[in-house]
Amino acid sequence: MAKDQSRTEKFIIYHNPRCTKSRNACQLFDTKGIPFEVREYLKDPPTAEEIKSLLQKLNLTAHQVIRTNEDIYKLNFKGKELTNDQWIQVIVQNPILLERPIVVRGNMAVIARPIENLDVFF
Repeated sequence: MAKDQSRTEKFIIYHNPRCTKSRNACQLFDTKGIPFEVREYLKDPPTAEEIKSLLQKLNLTAHQVIRTNEDIYKLNFKGKELTNDQWIQVIVQNPILLERPIVVRGNMAVIARPIENLDVFF
């Protein structure tokens, strides 16, 4: 994708309104006057294909985007050796485990923890 074309692509924030970091990311875009689309991934969970696409853009494995401090992880998945595809299915079935916020623009994505990770877009 041409660099100037990616500048015209909209930002998408995988957002959980209960998460302070996620709210901070939205506030940063609002403050900068940059339009963005919110994807409340707990209400509208990503499919396995969407997660695979996110992982490719993040250049991470599925296990690297899992919130390992969540109780559901600790109770059901901690210490398990799963393939990347199996971890993707875990996220599909338990979207609360997806790290947040994830900000996507074109073929690039970052986890905005800390919020300074978004500097790559500006």
